[in-house]
Amino acid sequence: MVYNLALQYTQNTADAEEITQDVFVKVHQKIHTFGERSELKTWIYRITVNQSLDFLRSKKRAKRSFFFEAIRIGDLWNNVTVPDFNHPGVLLEDKEGMAAIFRGINKLSDKQKTVIILLKIEQKTQVETAVIMNTSVKAIESLYQRAKSNLGIILKMNEGK
Repeated sequence: MVYNLALQYTQNTADAEEITQDVFVKVHQKIHTFGERSELKTWIYRITVNQSLDFLRSKKRAKRSFFFEAIRIGDLWNNVTVPDFNHPGVLLEDKEGMAAIFRGINKLSDKQKTVIILLKIEQKTQVETAVIMNTSVKAIESLYQRAKSNLGIILKMNEGK
């Protein structure tokens, strides 16, 4: 459950494994704070979502600092590597299309990305998603509609690329 959710965020097995380890360390450290206001599974989902988003933000900051450092030393294009789309659940012939969809999902805001992943990839109900994201079902419905609309715009803009 934790690994699969992390994989939806990163589309990279090594990163998902790292997030999974971090989640279970955090669960172990914080289990005494679990107040049983929700199910344990929901609490772990929430930790996984937060850990995944933190990981991606950290990675983005590292890329940004690398970019500026490379510009400063004048060796940008020799050192830049683009990570491959590496998701084991996607068949080879579907990889290009799925990579485009995930690139689009990755351009959404954190909340929109999370609602798409939980509802459509993880197949959570709106109620479960609302509990995991600590918001109302109405907010989830609205967020999902905006996410779907924005993803459609992003995919349409990137069609020819």
